[in-house]
Amino acid sequence: MKKERGQEAMDEKFRKQLEENGADVDTTVKRFMGNEAIYMKFIMKFLDDDNYDKLKANLKAGNFEETFNSAHTLKGVAANLGIDPVSAVAAEISDLLRHKQADEVDVEKLDVLTEKLGEVYFRFKEILKANKS
Repeated sequence: MKKERGQEAMDEKFRKQLEENGADVDTTVKRFMGNEAIYMKFIMKFLDDDNYDKLKANLKAGNFEETFNSAHTLKGVAANLGIDPVSAVAAEISDLLRHKQADEVDVEKLDVLTEKLGEVYFRFKEILKANKS
């Protein structure tokens, strides 16, 4: 990638970790007009994202509408950052809850998906923490 003066390119080890875990770095950097420094700035903001915590709290409270909202928001945030594995599982949760009343929700499937989401969500958070400058 071309870098502008005063901007650092993404560390290759970091890029490789993201890509090996399913992130679509190339496409996402293109959306950031090829500017890796701006991409780095935004992807590091994912460390402050609290949508997973909200999802878990709403799920525990049995509030499936707010669980849907948190999953849907997380899906969008992750998609915009190219963190496809997180976006994909959050989308599955959103689809499972969309337009459902509490008694219509497949709670077992929701629990499985939530556990899967936690795994990929925290994997990416750990990658970001390890590469934060």
